Amino acid sequence: MTRKPLVDDPDDSDLEVSGKKDWAAGLPGVLHAMGPSLRGMGAVRTARLLTSINQKDGFDCMSCAWPDPGHRHSAEFCENGAKAVAWEATPLTVSSDFWAEHSVQDLAAKSEYWLGQQGRLVEPVYKAPGEDHYRPVSWDEAFAIAAEALRGLDSPDQASFYTSGRASNEAAFVYQLFVRAYGTNNLPDCSNMCHESTGTAMGETLGVGKSTVTYDDIPQADLIIIMGQNPGTNHPRMLSALERAKRSGTSIVAINPLPEAGLIRFKNPQNPRGIIGRGTTMADQFCQIRLGGDGPLLQAVIKRVLEAEDAAPGTVLDHDFITEHTSGLEDLRRSVADLDEEQVLRATGLTSDEIDELTTRYLAADRVIVTWAMGLTQHTQAVATIKEIINLLLLRGHMGRPGAGASPIRGHSNVQGDRTMGIWEQMPDSFLDGLSREFGFEPPRRHGLDSVNSVRAMARGEVRFWMALGGNFVSAISDTAAAEAALRGTAMTVQVSTKLNRSHGVTGDAALILPTLGRTEIDRQASGDQFITVEDTVCAVHASRGKVEPVADTLLSEVAIISRLARATLGADHPVDWTAFEADYGTIRHHISRVVPGCEDYERKVESEDGFVLPHGPRDSRTFDTATGKAMFTANAFDPIELPPGRLLLQTVRSHDQFNTTIYSRNDRYRGIKSGRDVVFVHPDDLAERGLADGDQVDVFSEWPDQPDRVLRSLRAVAFPTARGCAAAYFPEANVLVPLDSTARGSNTPVSKAVVVRIEAAG
Repeated sequence: MTRKPLVDDPDDSDLEVSGKKDWAAGLPGVLHAMGPSLRGMGAVRTARLLTSINQKDGFDCMSCAWPDPGHRHSAEFCENGAKAVAWEATPLTVSSDFWAEHSVQDLAAKSEYWLGQQGRLVEPVYKAPGEDHYRPVSWDEAFAIAAEALRGLDSPDQASFYTSGRASNEAAFVYQLFVRAYGTNNLPDCSNMCHESTGTAMGETLGVGKSTVTYDDIPQADLIIIMGQNPGTNHPRMLSALERAKRSGTSIVAINPLPEAGLIRFKNPQNPRGIIGRGTTMADQFCQIRLGGDGPLLQAVIKRVLEAEDAAPGTVLDHDFITEHTSGLEDLRRSVADLDEEQVLRATGLTSDEIDELTTRYLAADRVIVTWAMGLTQHTQAVATIKEIINLLLLRGHMGRPGAGASPIRGHSNVQGDRTMGIWEQMPDSFLDGLSREFGFEPPRRHGLDSVNSVRAMARGEVRFWMALGGNFVSAISDTAAAEAALRGTAMTVQVSTKLNRSHGVTGDAALILPTLGRTEIDRQASGDQFITVEDTVCAVHASRGKVEPVADTLLSEVAIISRLARATLGADHPVDWTAFEADYGTIRHHISRVVPGCEDYERKVESEDGFVLPHGPRDSRTFDTATGKAMFTANAFDPIELPPGRLLLQTVRSHDQFNTTIYSRNDRYRGIKSGRDVVFVHPDDLAERGLADGDQVDVFSEWPDQPDRVLRSLRAVAFPTARGCAAAYFPEANVLVPLDSTARGSNTPVSKAVVVRIEAAG
C-alpha cells in the first residue's frame, strides 16, 4: 500500500454545518473507525492491529485511559481508538528530503492537522543555532549535542523535562531517575494541565488522588452522576460500561453545559440493537449547567441532604461511617447553612425543581458514583468543586464499598502511571528516599517546576533547556503567544516524538527531534522482545506488547533514548546501570518493585494476563492518609462569576475526530461540523441578542483585569443549544484567549472552561 503525505494545508473554505446528533456510535461509528484504518494502514496491518488493541496479549490503546473489562470483546476498541492506531501505525514516513524542503518557520505556519499527516518520524534531526532548517544527524551525534548542552548549564535547575501521558511506566521511571540523577525536580507533565485539580482535592480529602472505584463497580451503582465530561468523544468505551449499568437498573444524571450525543443515546455497534435498533437512552436527567456553576450546584444538593437528615434524624446520613472514618462534618454544615438559593440558581442556570430532582435521585440511591473529567478540573475553583464531590459522597458513606465512589476519568493512556512512577515536581521525601537507597545517589529535594511555572521560568531566562518526552506542549498549554515566546527564548529544545506537531516548529536556538517507537511496534532489545506496562484510570496495571515491525530500523524506544542520553550526560562512572535498562526492561521493573509503593513483586504481577490493581486505602479498607487520618469534609467558598452586560462564558472543547492536540480529521460529526474548526458554538438567543445570526463571521475577545483583550478572529458562529450565556470553541485554537496567569486555585491548572468573552461581528 502506498500513501502520500498531505501537500496542501486545508482551510475552512469548505466548512459545512448540519444539525447536531442525538445519539452516538452505531453503524457510522464502525464505518468511521474502519475507513481511516484501511486507507492508512491497509487490510492486513489493520486486521493485525485492531484485533490486538486492548487484548490481554496485545497492546494498550494509546488514546484514553479507560479500563479494560475482565471479559474482552474481540473488537475491544472504539472509533477514536482505531483512529489513534491508524495515526501512529501508518507506514508513511517523513523522508530525509523533507527537512531541506521545509524550514522551521514553514513548519510553525502549518496546522496541527497538516503536520500530523506527513507520516512517522524515522531519523534524528538537529537545528543548529542561528539556522532555520533541521538536518538529519546520527543518534550518537544527537546524544552528544544534548548532553553537551545539559553539561554546559550553570545549574541543573536551568533544565526542565516534560512528560506526556503516552510514556510507559518503564520509560517514565527511567526518565525521572535520569532527571533526578542529573540534579533537578523540574518534571512538568500533562497532569499539570488536566487532572492536577483532582489530585490536589482528593489528596487533601482522601489521601489518594486516584479513582476509588473499579470497572466492576460501575454496573453495581444505583446512580452515576457524570459531570463535565463527554464520553462519546473522549473515552467512548465508557458508553458500553454505562449501557451495562443501565441494563442493571442504574440511573444516570449528566451535568454539562453542552448536550453531548453519547449521553443522550448510545447505539452499541457490538450488538444488533445498536446497529438496527434505537439503542439505549443514557441520561435519565440532564442538568444543563452554566459554566462555573458545578460547585454551587453541589453545595445546594448537600444543603438539601443535610436538611433531609435534620427533618428525619438518623435516617439519611451514614452516621457509622461518618463517626468512624471522617472529620469536619460541622465545618461543612456551617459552610452551606446560609447558602442563597437565588445565587445558586443564577450561578447554575438551573431551576430549584431540577436541583430537587437531582437530590431525590441521590437520596434514593444506596450506591452512588460521581465521575468527572476536565469540564470540572479546568476552572478557577476546580479544587473546591471536586472537594464538594467528596463531601457529597462521604455524607452517605459512598466510599470504600461496591458500586460507590469517586471516579475521575483520565484522558491520556498512561498519565496516571507516569505519576505513580515519579513524574511529578513534588514527589514526597519517602519516594526520594527510596531512590537514594536503591541507586546510591542523593536526589534533589527542593520541589521543581510544573508546566505553567516552567513557561514562566523560560520567559525569565531561568530555564535554558527544555526536553519533552512525547506530547505537544506548545499547543497543549494555555496562552499560546507566551508559551511560544518562552520556548523560543531557550538555548535548546529536545522533543521525543513519533510524528510532527506544532512544538517542532517552535524551538529554542538549537533543537533536536528524536524519533521513537510507537506502542503498536515490536520493541526488540539485546535480551529479546520487550513489553511495557501502563496504569489505567482505575489503578489497574497491565502489560502492553507491540505487534508489528517498526516502520524503520532507525527508531529507538523511549527507554533506549533516555538511557543513552543519561549515559552521555552523566558519564560511564555513574552508579546507575543505564545500559542494563535498555537491554532488558525487566531490570527496570526490578527497581520499580523496590522503590514504588504498591509495586512489590512487580515483574510477576504484570506477567499475569490480567496484571494487578494497585493498593488504594480509601477503596480497599476505608483508610485515609490525610492530615487527620480520616476522610475530610471541607468547607469551600465560591465566588460566583459575574458577567458584565453582553458577555458570555466560553469553554474550550475537543472535536470528535481529535485526541488532545492530535487532529485526526477536520470533522466533528456529533456536533454537525464538517471540514473546519474555526467555529464558536453559541445559543441562538445569545446570538440574536448581539444582533448576530447563525453562520455570521465573528471575532471572539477575552477580557481580563489589567490586561489587554485577547482575540481569536474570523470564526463562524454556529447556533447550538448550549447553556444560555455560554459558548464553546475548539482546543487548542482557543488557547490564545487564556492568559498564563489564569490558573486554578491550589493546583495551578490553566483555566480554559470559564473564559469571559464578548463576541462581535468580524472586523
